[in-house]
Amino acid sequence: MAAPHEDDVFERLRDKTDHKRQQDELNARLHAQHNKSQERLGELIEDNTSLPVTISSVRILHANRTRRSFLERVVNPILSANRDEPYTLEEALTQVGQATEKLNRFGIFKQPMSVYLDRPNQSIASSSPTDVDVYITAYERGNYTIKTGTEAGASEADAYVHAELRNLLGGAETLNAHGSLGTRTRSAYSLAFDSPILSNPDLKFQLNGFASSTLKSWASHEEVLRGGTSKLLWRSKTGHEHAFGYSGIWRQVTSLAENASPTVRADAGDSFKSSITHSWTNDKRDYPLLPSSGYLMKTVSELAGFGGLGGDVAFFKSEAESQVALPFGDTGITLTAGLRGGLIYPLALPGQNRPQGSRINDRFILGGPNNVRGFRLAGIGPHDGSDAVGGDVYAAGGASLLLPVPRVGKDIPLRLQAFINGGRLLSLKEQGRQSSIQNSLAKTFSTLADELPSAAFGFGLVYAHPIARFEINFSLPLVIRAREESRKGLSFGVGIEFL
Repeated sequence: MAAPHEDDVFERLRDKTDHKRQQDELNARLHAQHNKSQERLGELIEDNTSLPVTISSVRILHANRTRRSFLERVVNPILSANRDEPYTLEEALTQVGQATEKLNRFGIFKQPMSVYLDRPNQSIASSSPTDVDVYITAYERGNYTIKTGTEAGASEADAYVHAELRNLLGGAETLNAHGSLGTRTRSAYSLAFDSPILSNPDLKFQLNGFASSTLKSWASHEEVLRGGTSKLLWRSKTGHEHAFGYSGIWRQVTSLAENASPTVRADAGDSFKSSITHSWTNDKRDYPLLPSSGYLMKTVSELAGFGGLGGDVAFFKSEAESQVALPFGDTGITLTAGLRGGLIYPLALPGQNRPQGSRINDRFILGGPNNVRGFRLAGIGPHDGSDAVGGDVYAAGGASLLLPVPRVGKDIPLRLQAFINGGRLLSLKEQGRQSSIQNSLAKTFSTLADELPSAAFGFGLVYAHPIARFEINFSLPLVIRAREESRKGLSFGVGIEFL
């Protein structure tokens, strides 16, 4: 084939350039017309906010797989026929917007959803000049999503597959299946069913079954879990989130290393935990993975083996966490500070007089790149030989100064970090009768208040990806206790919660 003539090539390039310029001009005109239309609509609404209107019908378009009864519970309350007081135009638009936002929160419709208003056919005798029909365009998302990938974090890497089935029964029900294989969490499988109650995205029921096998090298054993949980979750109008649930879990401490300590060997074998749990979260941070303003308050409580719960472990366990982020004007510089604490209070099983000591499965661990930096994973607290055996009471805190990276800017979620953090993890020594436990708790809290915490400071780089926060830090330990394991130098952390 003959090569194209040079003039032909230039002619084609010129035609393409002219076509692109014409298309750009057309797009600019259309954009300008759209903006003018929006401005006129805004002016019209602003001039008629007190105009009386009647919402005579609400129609949701394209929601073919979603049950009619499910949608009616969302939109029926905004119909004028179901209200005692008439609408103004402003009130009607507010209610329609709230109903649309409620539909958005179910996670089964594509974004964005569009809404438009229309007058009903005036030839219908029952229609009124103030009647308005509402149309909500809600295209449904696909039935399923399947994801595969790999993850790397602090001392762990894994490969996973995750499948999500949406809107199973036409009421925003979701079924999630997850499986992963990794270096520390050797295997983890779960199947979870989630359903809103009475078409309310702020009131949900969850049922979850799971199995996992985790290598706990810091304590010379592997932990195998099999069990299930059920939860009722609700969110208040002020943003407070609650979860109340029950869990039944068979646990096994197995595959002990040859040099496993006597403490680990004493807890080896099987146990069954039957417990009720409650969590409360009030999160007012603007961006939880890298907050620039706001605060977080959170508590988690668990009661196991008490009364008719059954199982062979009994305790009350509680944790509390707080965080605050303070911006320095509009510079992108933020100071964050956080505190955490927790305790395990041993209880007696039904039919027994003496409370039993906590097991290694249930104790707290402290230290690592995601909480107290400058220490190895589970490096803080009680040790038996080379094993970190966990503790019953802990307190930890830290502060970080986050600064924009030069030449990158404050709008990119990448920050330089300077931090200081520390904590203590202690065990209850006297675990006989109830009175001795109370005395031991008092002594433990006194120790927390009187002695310096294990601490470290350092600096590093933070990046907030939409799914996780990544940190690489250089740490220098300041206070280290006997047998605790510090980590001077570089460390890498990935997760969704950081001190």
